[in-house]
Amino acid sequence: MRYRTLLFVAPGLALLLSSAACGDEQANGNPAAEPSGTTSVRPSDSPADTLTIEVKTSEKAEAKSYTLTCEPPGGGHPRAAEACAALDKAEAPFAPVPEDRMCTKIYGGPEVATVKGTWNGKKIDTRFTREDGCQLNRWTKVAPLFPDVPEPN
Repeated sequence: MRYRTLLFVAPGLALLLSSAACGDEQANGNPAAEPSGTTSVRPSDSPADTLTIEVKTSEKAEAKSYTLTCEPPGGGHPRAAEACAALDKAEAPFAPVPEDRMCTKIYGGPEVATVKGTWNGKKIDTRFTREDGCQLNRWTKVAPLFPDVPEPN
């Protein structure tokens, strides 16, 4: 009988103690620095949210350079509104392809692009290619960032 009571009391006690340790910043009287919740992918009006995009038609070609800001779209990018919409729509637009991902050997072209700057308060320094299926998919999600580059066949 004693062991049966222990089987019911121990998990309940563990649950009670673990929930007592949970809380947020306001539990100890300190207001939260910022409200919690999700944030938009779209950058603010801050000039810190500016991207520099360099596109080359091949590794050895001369790069064309563009700047992009959003809200309002601009910064010298020829298709700024379309590029901002693509970034807003894409989930994690600058995330690299995971190293353990298997990719098809579909070649999309020799084009190469680099994107540097700050986006949504985060530093960005990434490279896009079309050398395999994973890289091609990554490029396609944000293709309006790279003006004057033909779509792969």
